[in-house]
Amino acid sequence: MFTLPIGDGALLRPLEPWRAPEFLAHIDRARDAVDPWIPWATFSTDLPSATATLQRYADRLATDNGGIFGIWLDDTLVGGVMFTRFDSTSGVCEIGCWLEKAGEGRGLVNRACRTLIDWAFTERGMSRVEWWVAAHNARSIGAARRLGMTRDGVLRRHSPYRGVRHDIEVWSVLAEEWPTVREGSASGVQAELDRLMGVFVGAFTNAGGRRPDLDVIRDVFIPQGRIIANVGGEPVIYDLDAFIEPRQRMLTDGTLTEFSEEEVSARTEIFGSIAHRFSEYRKSGYHDGAWFEGSGRKTTQYLLTPAGWRMSSLAWDDVPAAVTG
Repeated sequence: MFTLPIGDGALLRPLEPWRAPEFLAHIDRARDAVDPWIPWATFSTDLPSATATLQRYADRLATDNGGIFGIWLDDTLVGGVMFTRFDSTSGVCEIGCWLEKAGEGRGLVNRACRTLIDWAFTERGMSRVEWWVAAHNARSIGAARRLGMTRDGVLRRHSPYRGVRHDIEVWSVLAEEWPTVREGSASGVQAELDRLMGVFVGAFTNAGGRRPDLDVIRDVFIPQGRIIANVGGEPVIYDLDAFIEPRQRMLTDGTLTEFSEEEVSARTEIFGSIAHRFSEYRKSGYHDGAWFEGSGRKTTQYLLTPAGWRMSSLAWDDVPAAVTG
């Protein structure tokens, strides 16, 4: 069967029933992280039940109604992605993912999911790819956001699990929203750069009950990225860790509430494997209980890397915010 490289020495391939012993060993390592979110992890506890899980997906694949695919890193199964539903008649499918700790922090799930979504749209002509997630599963919600998906709504108390009914968020991306050609088409590159900026800006939002997720910034930047505040007399230069940690704290400890930021205009220049964006933004929220509104400018540099387009640096300057009691 096929094997696809997805970067960093990782491979994506079908997770077939004959791989059940390897699958079971992997699930035993991942169970604490996976079990709360994926029911089959609860039931794959020995070789017969693990084989049955993979067989169910093999049967779905045979009837064009689903499929499961593993992610191998350095010849070890560390996670996977799946079509939990695939309905070619309606043009709608649903994808999901899981990962053990050894595979975290490399963007493997994002790249594997993109492979499935690209195939669904370009090869099968699907109209809509969905992502269903428990409303309190922040990591999975972050994964949907990094894929450029839109939150459609919440199915309240939809899914029972271990005696508790859980709210389910539904996220989706449509065929016309998906940048299918990233390297060969100017419009495809532009769409991908737009998406990266959207993920960056959206990471800070905690308005309307949304959960800020600044860890997604690591996925849109190269690991060596720099973020620069030039709002005072001297620039302050952050690496990713130094930028993310204090802002995540402010957005979750009550210091900064009902906060949102949006890009209101942008000019992007692309040349081969590099790009530059100059944009205007506005923001608002409550800081220590006082409402503020502000605006400013950003300049952002992008690089085309083996894993796709990424931000390499971003610098901003604020127009002083107007504060009201």
